[in-house]
Amino acid sequence: MPALCRDCLTEFDHGRRCPSCGRPRIIAHDELWDLSIAHMDCDAFYASVEKRDNPELADKPVIIGGGRRGVVSTACYVARIKGVRSAMPMFKALALCPDAVIVRPRMSAYADASRAIRSMMEELTPSIEPLSLDEAFLDLTGTARLHGAPPAVMLARLVSRMRDELGLTGSIGLSHNKFLAKIASDLDKPRGFSVIGKAETEAFLRPKPIRLIWGVGGATQDSLERAGIRTFEDLLRWDKRDLAARFGSMGDRLWHLARGQDRRRVTRNAPMKSISNETTFHEDTSDPELLDGHLWRMCEKVADRAKAKGMAGRVVTLKLKKSDFKLLTRRTSLPDATQIADRLYRTARALFDQVPGDGPYRLLGAGLSDLVPEDMADRAGDLLDPNAQTRAKAERATDAIRAKFGDDAILKGRALR
Repeated sequence: MPALCRDCLTEFDHGRRCPSCGRPRIIAHDELWDLSIAHMDCDAFYASVEKRDNPELADKPVIIGGGRRGVVSTACYVARIKGVRSAMPMFKALALCPDAVIVRPRMSAYADASRAIRSMMEELTPSIEPLSLDEAFLDLTGTARLHGAPPAVMLARLVSRMRDELGLTGSIGLSHNKFLAKIASDLDKPRGFSVIGKAETEAFLRPKPIRLIWGVGGATQDSLERAGIRTFEDLLRWDKRDLAARFGSMGDRLWHLARGQDRRRVTRNAPMKSISNETTFHEDTSDPELLDGHLWRMCEKVADRAKAKGMAGRVVTLKLKKSDFKLLTRRTSLPDATQIADRLYRTARALFDQVPGDGPYRLLGAGLSDLVPEDMADRAGDLLDPNAQTRAKAERATDAIRAKFGDDAILKGRALR
């Protein structure tokens, strides 16, 4: 069985330890040299960047997020061991992990690290499809002759370089299509390298829960469970026509994914359709101050991501899910595109004020769509809000100060709610 040492990159036949360096971090699989579709996912990316930039945090539990009334954006693995999870209210996270160090997000630092990783990927293949700042699909088909080594070796070399040159770690999923590669990358985090081959695909998937299907949201998952579909084995019992009749276009996709079939190609520079942020509350809430604080932080995150990607959006969307799981979506089009957090927040807040009733809500989200390059953003003034341009200039100045002195240099009061 082909095997690879993930530390010294020695290729050998299957064994418990590397014959060259004697270390046990090996990956062995019958199809190891034949697979070329990969998903690379950084490990606790935001927290890892913070620990790298501040060595005093190295062995401490670190939570990225807002103040005590905020929510967890992400957490390092030390904090996760104690039960801290993304989107958890900060007061609950601190109850689970009272010695945690809270760090506010620094999107500019994360974007810089992401660009450095992308540059390393570009040396392996031009076929890269980023999903976010910290993860991407790679297609290394046909690159073995170029590099003198199979894709598995080059992927192991990539994460070794990330560790040695950037001080960051990542996990690799390697398979024969995107769907399975993404599942594989999450099997052995952190610093994992997992393989799902063609021969084992259906047997691997059969007992797994359908929540593994990337892109299947809570509403669809609830519909599947009401139909008695909880595992891939349940899904395999359905006829394709019955799935399509019950779930529409998603039904056809589910039929193929149940069999590990995914024809999507790794698409370089795939057009980004939207930028959004949402959170599911651990307890339903109608607290207006809490909801307003969350909404501001989400708009700020969306704006930061838009600025990091050089994009702006013409359509603002507000998403709410009530305690009875009823989903409410409101959207409006702006006269011109924006990437300004203040403008996004005011628009989303106006949409929120138009929603009938007062909750309670279990999910809140905000987003931008109909995206355009940032040089087409925020050109026109607002006749109904003559102070909008002044606030936009103030936000740009704030961004410059935060970039120089850190994200905590200037905070809006509503961010502390």
